[in-house]
Amino acid sequence: MPTSPDDRLGDLVERATLCGTAASGHHNQNYVLALNEPEARLLGREPGTSVTVRIRRAEALSVVIRTWDNEEEILGAVKDVLPHVPQCLAKGPDFAVHSYVEGVPLSSICANGKPLDTLLVRALTGLLAQMTRVRRSSLPPLPPHWPSNDTDSQAFLRTLAHLADEQIRRANWTAFGGLFAALGIPEDALVRLAERTPAMARRPYSLLHADLHRDNVIVSYGESLPLICVDWELATYGDPLHDLATHLVRMQYPDHQWPEVIGAWESAMRRVRPAAVNGLGKDLKHYLEFERAQSVFPDVMRAAQSLEQAYSQKNLDEATAEVDRALRAAARPLGLRSVPGPKEIERALFRWLLSRGVSSAHVVEWSPDRRLAPAGHFGDREVRDALSVEGAAPASRVFKGTVHLNTVVRVPGVCHPVVVRRRLPDVTRREPHFLSEHAVLRGIEEAGVAVNAPKALALGETYPNDHFAIHTYMGPEDVDRPPNHPVHGLLPHEADTLVDQLCALTQVDYKQIDPVADEPGFHYWLKDELVRLVQALPRKTQQLARQLGLPDAGRLDQILSRQEVSHREHSLLHGDLNPWNLVRRDGGLSIIDWEMALIGDPLYDLVRHMHLTPTRPEIRDRMFRRWERSLPPEYTRGWRKDWQVYRRLEVVRSAYIDLDRIVTGASLDAPNVRRAVASYAVTLTVATGALGLPVRATANPYLARALV
Repeated sequence: MPTSPDDRLGDLVERATLCGTAASGHHNQNYVLALNEPEARLLGREPGTSVTVRIRRAEALSVVIRTWDNEEEILGAVKDVLPHVPQCLAKGPDFAVHSYVEGVPLSSICANGKPLDTLLVRALTGLLAQMTRVRRSSLPPLPPHWPSNDTDSQAFLRTLAHLADEQIRRANWTAFGGLFAALGIPEDALVRLAERTPAMARRPYSLLHADLHRDNVIVSYGESLPLICVDWELATYGDPLHDLATHLVRMQYPDHQWPEVIGAWESAMRRVRPAAVNGLGKDLKHYLEFERAQSVFPDVMRAAQSLEQAYSQKNLDEATAEVDRALRAAARPLGLRSVPGPKEIERALFRWLLSRGVSSAHVVEWSPDRRLAPAGHFGDREVRDALSVEGAAPASRVFKGTVHLNTVVRVPGVCHPVVVRRRLPDVTRREPHFLSEHAVLRGIEEAGVAVNAPKALALGETYPNDHFAIHTYMGPEDVDRPPNHPVHGLLPHEADTLVDQLCALTQVDYKQIDPVADEPGFHYWLKDELVRLVQALPRKTQQLARQLGLPDAGRLDQILSRQEVSHREHSLLHGDLNPWNLVRRDGGLSIIDWEMALIGDPLYDLVRHMHLTPTRPEIRDRMFRRWERSLPPEYTRGWRKDWQVYRRLEVVRSAYIDLDRIVTGASLDAPNVRRAVASYAVTLTVATGALGLPVRATANPYLARALV
């Protein structure tokens, strides 16, 4: 039976993988070999002619934007303008045979980061300019969603952002979404980037290479044609300024050479397509920001995947550094409010790696913390099972707060979901915590009171020095549904439920949690803690506070010392009843995140909740009435004159804390912090009024508003 052309091409591909010279790219494995006589006849070439066999890498991540599927059609359109680019000689389902370009990659003679000779810069920018000569009619049809006006630069950049979201972010979100959530990159980051696309000058669209870096430039052996562009599979049609931006970033020119490259590109374009330089000085930055923004997704995924292929501490350090670089580059264009530090990145990468079952990564090794006795139904096996799937949790189950990263997982054999709670490293929390959260939760559980709080199941540490706690999950039974928080305030029945639980806390024997907590003078202690907090603020925050009319620590102490409250019996307090620490479930209300729990006046817990949560006057009155009726007089005496004292104290605390968050950028990705700083101008006005201080005549009246 005669051999078909397809069979002979299959033999050529097999021979290429066995005998050819290999060169790896991000998307293809390229093999160079000389054709034998049957292969040469099949391809219409002379025997001994070299060809490049390009085989799509099956394991390659989807990390690029593709406008067209068939590279050979692009090469056919380009050949009339750039006749020395490779040509497609044959194509199969997952491979292509291209003519071989004699020469060496530019990267092999001038590595990334090194400056290029001026003649090379002019030649490269000349190639980018030449591409504008390719007629649109010779290119493959554009996708239906492409901008209809082929001079609309804003529409093109917006299209790029949506394509990056669809083809890069969404295509990999199942495998990497939890990792991105742990790193603080929201699911809609690229969509929001598209929405923020500014108006730009109009420039005529043209063919763009869109991936012109040193590996894709061949320095030929001939003198007449020094440089040849290869690897056109990411080519697109749009604003030529996008090609300059991707070239600048991916060529990794040293910073000092950027003006030279931009100037050479402008000169080359003025000779070929003068309208392409419209708005160059103003608009180039928008494409550069997009390139850095979308690059964070492939850079993070490649770094993580490299650990899966070869894990070692050295590789983990290198991957951490690469992710750190990518996050910092993308932070501004993506609007990230904060960027995790190297420790947090390392731990997130390691947990993701553990979930992939890489045995060399000390899989699921953990050290129990002896301060918490194991829960009866949640032993060593259950802890290991929870930790083994933590890093693979989808983004919808990963919640990043001001101090903790919380990941919801299901454990085989355990009927309820649990949350793995990690303390974020390098987080500066101005407000101190006084009790151990696990001790508080275990105390509530053992007291058997009607407080709907999590149960502490395990406490320990994993590599690398990564402390964790495991709690029962208080969100919806369907863990892929987001928790429902009363961010706009409590409904009447929810207000009743919360008051009942706060009253139940008075039945917890707090001396089992803190034996020395029963000291009088809670209000004075609270005031002293606030004064100490203000005294410890960074110098920059203190300077700005003075400019805004807030007193220094000494003056604040004098003002607040004038206020007194009645003595009330102490009880266990939650200490931070903001809406995101309250969870709606099955008509009830659960209370989570007990890290700021303390022992003190029960009135304070109620008033602080009303300060942190939008509370209508009728709900506030309802809560006070129910609270007073439900507790013995020793817990409520004098509350009517005292609650405003605590309210003033909390308003003043917020004025300093929120200002520090604005100045330092700490925890701005947490929703409760975002809402607080967004209304800082109001907070400042109320705080200065509560302190009895006039607005400073010398203060800039726009400064507080400009801060947010």
